[in-house]
Amino acid sequence: MTTQIFLSSTLYGTATLAAALDTDCFAPAYRRILLVSNNATTPETSPSLDEMPGFERLRGRFDDVISWNETISPFHPGGWQPRLDDAPLWERHLRLAWNLGEDDIELAVESIQVQPALGIAQIFTGAPVTVYADGLMSYGPTRNKIDPLVGTRVTRLLHLDLVPGLKPLLLTEFGVEPEIVPTDAFSKVLAELEDTGDALPAVEEPALMLGQYLSALGILTAAEEEDLHVRMLKGAVELGHTRVVFKPHPSAPARWSRGLEKEAEKLGADLTVVDTPVLAEVLYQRMRPALVVGCFSTALLTASALYGLPVARIGTETLLERLTPYENSNRVPVTIVDALLPELTDRAAVTGQRPGLDTEELTGLVRAVGYAMQPKIYPELRPEVERYLTDRLNQHTWRYFKRRRLTSLALPGAVPAQLAFIPRNATVRRVARRARSLKRATLG
Repeated sequence: MTTQIFLSSTLYGTATLAAALDTDCFAPAYRRILLVSNNATTPETSPSLDEMPGFERLRGRFDDVISWNETISPFHPGGWQPRLDDAPLWERHLRLAWNLGEDDIELAVESIQVQPALGIAQIFTGAPVTVYADGLMSYGPTRNKIDPLVGTRVTRLLHLDLVPGLKPLLLTEFGVEPEIVPTDAFSKVLAELEDTGDALPAVEEPALMLGQYLSALGILTAAEEEDLHVRMLKGAVELGHTRVVFKPHPSAPARWSRGLEKEAEKLGADLTVVDTPVLAEVLYQRMRPALVVGCFSTALLTASALYGLPVARIGTETLLERLTPYENSNRVPVTIVDALLPELTDRAAVTGQRPGLDTEELTGLVRAVGYAMQPKIYPELRPEVERYLTDRLNQHTWRYFKRRRLTSLALPGAVPAQLAFIPRNATVRRVARRARSLKRATLG
C-alpha cells in the first residue's frame, strides 16, 4: 500500500496541491496525509493554514491532517533538522506515530532546499519526491547545493503557469522536468474559496494594495516599508482611484494601517483595511479590483495571469539594489515582477500602452540572473549568459546585475582587470576625497 504525504505551510500551497489532485497529477493512493507546518517566526501567535478561512473547503482531498509543529515540538520547523545518523530512528518513530506501518511512502514538498522539507526527505530516505512550487521562486535557481541522495530522488517539479512560456530553472541540475498544474483546475479550487471570510467588506472595483512585510526579512526598514505603502496609495489615487483596499501581511503591525488611514484622509481617498486572513485571490473574486498594486508578491502574477486584472508594481528597483547577498532567493521573483509588470507611476505602462518584456527576452534575463546567482550549480549556462550580457546589457538591464558580481565571475560587463583594485585601494580613495574637497573649496 502507498501513503502519500503532502507537506504544506500556506493555504495557497494547499490550493495548488488540491488542483493537482483534482487533475490526477498524483497516482491513486491508499492514504493521503496533509502535513501542516507553521513556519511563522512565532507559530504560537500566528494561525496555521488549517485554521484559516477556506481550509475546510480543501480538507476533503486528504484523509488525515497532521501538524509537523506538534510532531517536533518544542523545536521550530525552520530551524530543526534530524541528524543524519538519527534518520532511521525518526522514520521508525513517525511510522508508529502516524500509523504508516510498512506502507510505501511518496512525498510532495515545497522548498526542498530548506527545512522542514529537506529534513522530511532525509527521514524517509527511500521515498520518491515531488516538489511543488506555489510562487515565483521556482523560476530561479536552486538556493544552494542539495545532497544528491535527496536531489536524485526528485521526480518532477509541479508549478503554476504564472508566467506563460517561462520555464523554471529550479532543480534542473538534477534533470528534473517541470510539470504545469492546469490553470483551469487551480482557478476552480480558488472559486471554492470565494465566499469564505464572511467578515470581508463589500467594496466593488477598488484599487487593491498588497502588503508583504518586507522589513521582517531585513530588506527594508519598518519606516521604509510604511513609506512604500504610502507611495502605493498616492500612486493609485493619482491614477484616479478613489476607493482603495489595503490587504496587510498577517504579521504586519497594526500601526501601519493607521498611518495609511491618516494619509488617505489627506488625499480624499476611501480606504478600507482587510484584517481577515484570506488569500488575495478571494478578494479578486469578491471585489474584482480595478487595479492590483504590490511590490513583488506572487499574487500580482495570479491577478494578471488567472484573472486578467490590471496590475502595477512599486519599489522593485530599491529591492534589486538592497537584496544581499546577490544569490538571495528573492532576487528572481523581484526581477520577474520588475521586468514584466508596469511601474505604478508610469501611467502609459499601467494602462497597457507600453508593454513589458516578451517571453524570450524574459527567459534570457532570468537565466542570466540565475547563473550569476549560482554559477557552480549551473556551469553549463555560462556560454548562453556570456552571449546575453554581450548583446543585452544596457541601461535598462544593468539594474538586475552587480558589476562586482560580474567581475568575480569574469563575465561581460565586469570591471577591467587593471582597474579592479581601485574600489578597495585606500590610497586611491584618499586622493579622490582630497580632490573633491579641493574642488568644493575652489568653487566656494
